[in-house]
Amino acid sequence: MVAADAGLGRYIKPKNPETLKKRVLIISYYWPPAGGPGVQRWLKFVKYLGDYGVEPVVYVPENPHYPVTDESFEKEVPSGITVIKRPVWEPYAMASVFSGKKTREISSGMITVKKQSPAERILLWIRGNLFIPDARKFWVKPSVLYLTGYLNKEGIDTIITTGPPHSVHLIGMKLKKKNGVRWIADFRDPWTSISYHEKLKLSSFARKKHEQLEHRVLNGADRLLVTSFTTAEEFRKKTIVPVSVITNGYDLTFTENIPPDPTFTIAHIGSLLTERNPVILWESLAELVSEHRDFADNLVLKFAGTVSPEIHRTLKNYGLDRFLELPGYVSHEEALRLQRSARLLLLLEIDSKETRGIIPGKLFEYLVARRPILAIGPEGWDVAKIIAETGAGIALTYTAKDAVKKRIFKSYEKFLWNKSTVPASGIQKYSRKNLTAKLAALLHDVDDRQENGHEPG
Repeated sequence: MVAADAGLGRYIKPKNPETLKKRVLIISYYWPPAGGPGVQRWLKFVKYLGDYGVEPVVYVPENPHYPVTDESFEKEVPSGITVIKRPVWEPYAMASVFSGKKTREISSGMITVKKQSPAERILLWIRGNLFIPDARKFWVKPSVLYLTGYLNKEGIDTIITTGPPHSVHLIGMKLKKKNGVRWIADFRDPWTSISYHEKLKLSSFARKKHEQLEHRVLNGADRLLVTSFTTAEEFRKKTIVPVSVITNGYDLTFTENIPPDPTFTIAHIGSLLTERNPVILWESLAELVSEHRDFADNLVLKFAGTVSPEIHRTLKNYGLDRFLELPGYVSHEEALRLQRSARLLLLLEIDSKETRGIIPGKLFEYLVARRPILAIGPEGWDVAKIIAETGAGIALTYTAKDAVKKRIFKSYEKFLWNKSTVPASGIQKYSRKNLTAKLAALLHDVDDRQENGHEPG
């Protein structure tokens, strides 16, 4: 990695830039050492873009507030690329006056619905109504000021912004107006239709402001990238700007041979929020424990990541806490080990129409682990389409109690026969390298009208 001097504005260019056909500026809030799924999408794109004639230049905050960090991602940053870091001011220190713990929880997505404390209600109101579109809004103005000169100096004519945080898209919108650059806006999650918007206690003014900003971004960009089919449909109703679906994916950098656990380990990797609390799953497990002594002897529930207190209470109520192992937040490499050693992988999403277009990045790593997947989520979930086409497991709704129980026991029977591997097929198109090739084609103005029904932007 070649870092730009943030204070003096000096840059060390990559070696032999003339061998690359196109330079692109990528503006992202999340970058190593940030942990979690948000950082991986563009870290992986940057990793492979050079193979397709694109030189990425990355612009990120110098002093960000990351809820979790993962040092292991830093070694995946390609050597020789330019990474520009500029200061960002975030109001988390001020919010911590109310409650440091609640500030961290809200920042990481842990928003309590029931029995909210006065501090949490205040923080949510402040977050939803004073920081529009989000708490990183104060990075917009200085970034535009700095990058206006940088783009002119370097002759870069294409920029990509990726959100959330969606304030990053406002940087792109202003740079397009000032510099006339081609602007691609990448949405890892939707904006106004995201499920947590309803929890932010938005005033009518704040809600309207979010909608206005979303409209300006969706109609001001030259192209929109989204990670799911449902989000693409939603955006195509709001704009005539071309929309391309490039999902998240998997990388094959992890080649360690991990044997399966000797126990019937059911694993979930990532945050288990209060709303991702499928009672039918816990009921099914509790019944199987009661009905089959050997099932109870072999069962392990291994949940890596943040687990909400509400889910803790539910598991205890069903007598499942004795089977529970909580490694906490683990590195990405350790998460991959846990996926491969498990006998059944859980993928859980909030039961809401707003979450139909959420395709968790871990789904694609689950596919590579070749362990059966039990997904529980909303009706019409995009995940169901991918699981069905790859044969990697089953996706069920929150009403399918009998089917959930049968699927768990079927996986347990396969465990007894030591047959926990699934022959997932057609997953190669979800490799990070193949997805980067698709992105590079858009950057090189390759026509993709057949996929999107639009002229290229």
